[in-house]
Amino acid sequence: MSTSVAVPSTGARLAAEAVGTFVLVFAGIGAALTAAGFAGEPGNPVNIGFLGVALAVGVSVLTGIYAFGSVSGAHFNPAVTFGLAAAGRFAWKDVLSYVIAQVIGGTIAAARLFVILGDSPQAGNLGNFASNGWGEASPGGYGLLAVALTELIATAIFVTIILGATSDRAPAGFAGLAIGLGLMLVLLVSIPVSNGSINPARSIATAVFGGGEALTQLWAFIVFPILGGLIAGFAFGPLFNGTKKVAA
Repeated sequence: MSTSVAVPSTGARLAAEAVGTFVLVFAGIGAALTAAGFAGEPGNPVNIGFLGVALAVGVSVLTGIYAFGSVSGAHFNPAVTFGLAAAGRFAWKDVLSYVIAQVIGGTIAAARLFVILGDSPQAGNLGNFASNGWGEASPGGYGLLAVALTELIATAIFVTIILGATSDRAPAGFAGLAIGLGLMLVLLVSIPVSNGSINPARSIATAVFGGGEALTQLWAFIVFPILGGLIAGFAFGPLFNGTKKVAA
């Protein structure tokens, strides 16, 4: 007699990815646009700084993992989806639908922020809408090479943390915490350089409303994070899955 196991439907999984990415963009970009800047920047009465933005994004991913991990796996990021597929942890046939859901969720969040901030003292002074970029679009004035390397390496580190924290050998129940803190870590490095992408869905969402240079430079924040995720995914097994026999 065969038994059946109830699993989340495709619709439920895609909804979880869209909602989770919505929360990530709404929280992270919302914090960046309303309360962040260089420490001590005049004219900003709140100014949570880059640390505050990294914390907002990290906590949004941490909570999203515990809320939606059992439904969709809580990717919320095309680079993560590609990395998990490369590592054999996710079906390649489902990659495109996940990425589309993530981009839709992130873009809806950015649209909501655009409306909210349009009815604020900041209206008309939103700059590039916290989009990613290099040169004049980089918070620290970094060039394309620095931005490309930062995004590639930071994303590879982040995806490696995800693969390690969710492996069978990792302590149960702590993956969300490790992943959220790991994202904070790489954002603290990447925000001053590129405004911190690590996530093409986030970059697409803000570039739509940043326009101009944000759109012309968007390609780099699709290519390099995904490439970083793929490198981490393909490398994780050969590097870290080796075993040896030990005497009982």
